[in-house]
Amino acid sequence: MVGGMIRTVIFGAALAAATLVPTGSRAQSLADTLIAAYRTSNLLEQNRATLRAADEDVAIALATLRPVVNFVARGGISRSTGAAGVAQTSTTASLDLSAEVTLLDFGRGQLAKDAAREQVLAVRQALIGVEQNVLLNAVGAFMDTRNALETVALREANVRLITRELRATEERFSVGEVTRTDIAIAEARLAGARAQLAAAQGDLAAAREGYKLVTGAYPTQLGTPPSLPRTAASLSAAQDIARVTHPAIKQAQHEVTAAELNAERALAARHGSVSASASTGLSARDPGNGGPNASIGLTYQRPIYQGGRLSATHRQALARRDAARAALHQTVAEVLQNVANSWANVAVASAQLQSTGLQVTASQTAYDGVREEATLGTRTILDVLNAEQELLNARTSRLSAQATQQTASYAVLGAMGLLTVDYLNLGIPTYDPEAYFNAVQNAPVTSRQGEALDRVLRTIGRP
Repeated sequence: MVGGMIRTVIFGAALAAATLVPTGSRAQSLADTLIAAYRTSNLLEQNRATLRAADEDVAIALATLRPVVNFVARGGISRSTGAAGVAQTSTTASLDLSAEVTLLDFGRGQLAKDAAREQVLAVRQALIGVEQNVLLNAVGAFMDTRNALETVALREANVRLITRELRATEERFSVGEVTRTDIAIAEARLAGARAQLAAAQGDLAAAREGYKLVTGAYPTQLGTPPSLPRTAASLSAAQDIARVTHPAIKQAQHEVTAAELNAERALAARHGSVSASASTGLSARDPGNGGPNASIGLTYQRPIYQGGRLSATHRQALARRDAARAALHQTVAEVLQNVANSWANVAVASAQLQSTGLQVTASQTAYDGVREEATLGTRTILDVLNAEQELLNARTSRLSAQATQQTASYAVLGAMGLLTVDYLNLGIPTYDPEAYFNAVQNAPVTSRQGEALDRVLRTIGRP
């Protein structure tokens, strides 16, 4: 009994926190929820950092085409014994500055840079895919929480109604109009209604936690959902849009291009490379002499035999290219299937919503009639309670159908590749992937470029 009271207090506190709003506060709209999810998502932050890491691969590929300059300082002491048995000690020291640059690699460096850029474009599309998932989760959290709040309100109203019915039955029992059985039936229904209310309050507490996970804060007061988003005129039109806009398809296309470039690069490795080198420095030797030295050279290096490694590397690159092409075809098929499934879900949800609307109207009429007949003595308390339960079930089903229809409609947008902040026109600054890429693609090394890069990082840290 004490445990039940504690649970009631906890659920009551959760409900109060969810429904009590300071006077004059504005209800949170679905757009507010989407904006909060976009701004606070750790998944988006994680994948933005992953994208910045991919941007650096372009800079790394470019760096291989530039000269490599090294400073080398050496020093040593040696001791030897001469023919006469006399020990001799000598010291050496040198300072050298060397540079080496690849003059010709038969396109391998440029191919590596192009492949890295294609991978960057692929990761950008993956980031858009994450954005879509974040926003769809936000829609689901909003609708789940609203549905839970309204379900709790229905369950509370049900408890109040059955309580009144129980009191009325007790009054009628006191004057001999009904039996003890009627009271027991009402008491049993009241206990069941309270149990359903406790379950609904538990669902609300869970929904609030889910909302916080998605948006970073608990909901206060949730407003009425907007009208359904516009998608496409038909299923075939939606699938045509998905072929062009879906980030998963675009990501797979860039991965195919990158794999093709890597296959070309593996083949070009057979041609070797031409490089130039230069060095200058100072050396000293005691006993003896030393002085400045300088050298310059030109080298052409081409593999003749490496145990089959080059052929294996090329075959491996071709296999990865073929795998990427097959993955693209599979991705297209899965996206089109997802569009069809989402489209069907909207049709089902719309039909359910229409049917539950009719069910609510009919159940309300039946309930009103049964109550009126009960006052005339032609219906029992059980008939009234059954009619009330049917009405409650119909209203609950309608709430669920409304939430399902909203979520399914946004799922269609996601399946088409359009569930983004820009397409929804939420009116907030968005992350600019070009900003960091433009800052690092030329592999900056000077302090001025580094300072500019720091400013970019501060700017794009959060939109």
